[in-house]
Amino acid sequence: MVQAELIDPPAAVGRAARPAALGFIFATALMDVIALGIVIPVLPHLIQDMAGGSTAQALHYVLIFSTTWALMQFVAAPIVGSLSDHFGRRPVLLISIFGLGCDYLIMGLAPNLAWLFIGRLISGVTAASFSTAGAYIADISPPEKRAQNFGLIGAAFGVGFVLGPSIGGLLGGINPRLPFWVAAGLALVNGLYGLFVLPESLPRDRRTHFSWRKANPVGSLQLLVAHPGLLGLAAVFFLYMLGHQALQQIFVLYTGYRFHWGIMEVGLYLGATGVASIVVQTTLVRPVVQAVGERGAMLIGLTCGAVGFAIFALAPTSPLFWCGLPVFALMGLVQPSSQSLMSRRAPANEQGRLQGATSGIMSITGLIGPSLYTTVFAWAITGGAWLKTPGLGILLAAGLVVASCLLALRFARPPSQAF
Repeated sequence: MVQAELIDPPAAVGRAARPAALGFIFATALMDVIALGIVIPVLPHLIQDMAGGSTAQALHYVLIFSTTWALMQFVAAPIVGSLSDHFGRRPVLLISIFGLGCDYLIMGLAPNLAWLFIGRLISGVTAASFSTAGAYIADISPPEKRAQNFGLIGAAFGVGFVLGPSIGGLLGGINPRLPFWVAAGLALVNGLYGLFVLPESLPRDRRTHFSWRKANPVGSLQLLVAHPGLLGLAAVFFLYMLGHQALQQIFVLYTGYRFHWGIMEVGLYLGATGVASIVVQTTLVRPVVQAVGERGAMLIGLTCGAVGFAIFALAPTSPLFWCGLPVFALMGLVQPSSQSLMSRRAPANEQGRLQGATSGIMSITGLIGPSLYTTVFAWAITGGAWLKTPGLGILLAAGLVVASCLLALRFARPPSQAF
C-alpha cells in the first residue's frame, strides 16, 4: 500500500482534466497496440531462427507461444482489474506500461527460445492493462458518453494494427531485433508521459478491498451473476468475440485458398479493415448511439457483422469479398456499446473487476478460436469438400453472431438502475 501512496495523486480526475485523461488513455492504448503490432511480423521468424530454421518446428512453438499468451491474459486480466479497484487505476496502469517496456527489452535481448518464452509470459501479464484502461474510462465518463469514449479504445486498436505491423516489417528488414527495441521505447516513453500527466480516476472512498477469491479468473466471472443483466450481456459479448475470432484465425489461409491472395493482397485488405474500423469508432459510434441508443447500436452492429461474415463466406470472387468490408466494419458498433451497457450495471469500485472479467471472456475465445476455426476450415476443404463451401468456418462465425444478436434482443436493455 505504501508504494501506491507514493505515486497516487491526492485527487480524482476533475471535469477540466477529463479530456486530457481521455487523450492519455487513447495514447496508452495506441502505443500498446502499436508496440504489440510491431513484433507481429518478426516474432515468427525469430522463433524459426531459434528453432533451427524448421518451419514445422516453428509452427509448433508459435502455437505454444500464442496459447500461453492468451492463457496469461485470462489469468492476469481479472487480477490486474481487481488491483486497480483497490490501489487505483493510475499505479496499475503505470506499472503495466513500464513492465511492458521492460518485457520488450527482454525479448530483444533473448538469446534462446526459453528467454523468448519468458518474455511472452510477461507480455501476457502486462498487456492486461487494457482492462484497467477500460475501468478508467468508465470512471470518468458519464453514462451517456461511455459508448463514445469506449470507442476510443477501439479506434486505438484500429490505428495500432494498421501502423504496428507496417513499422515492424520495415524495421525487421533492417534487423530482426530492432522492432523489439522500438516497441520498448514506445512503451517506456508512454509510461514516462503518464507518470507526469495522468491523474487518478478512482477516489479513495470508492475503492474496494482486494480479494484473491474474487480476483482469480473464476471469481471474477462470478461478478457477472452478482448484478442483474450482466450475465446475459456477457453471453452476448462471448458469442460476438468468438465469432470475431474467425478472421483472426483463418483469414490468411482462407483467402489464399479461395482467391489465391498473397502477402500484398492480405496486407492491403488488413490495412483497409483497420481504416474502416477507425472511421466507425471515431465518427459513427456517437451519432448512432444518440439516435438509437446503445441497444440499437449493438443490434445494428451484430446484424451487419452477421451479413458481412456471410458475404465473406459465400463471395465467389475477390471483388465481391471486398464488398463485404463496409458492411462488416459496422460491427465495430458492438464492443463500445456492450462495454457501456455492462459498465452501467456495476458500481465504481468494481469497474476494474468487471473489465477484467470481460478481458477474461476475450481470452477464453482466444483459447477456443484457433482450434475451432482451423479444424472446421480443414474439414471443409478435405473431408467436407463435397459441400463446396470452403467458407464453412466463416459461416459458423456468422451463426454465432446471429445467436449473439438474438440474445441481445433479450438482454441488451438499459438497466432500470444504472451506476
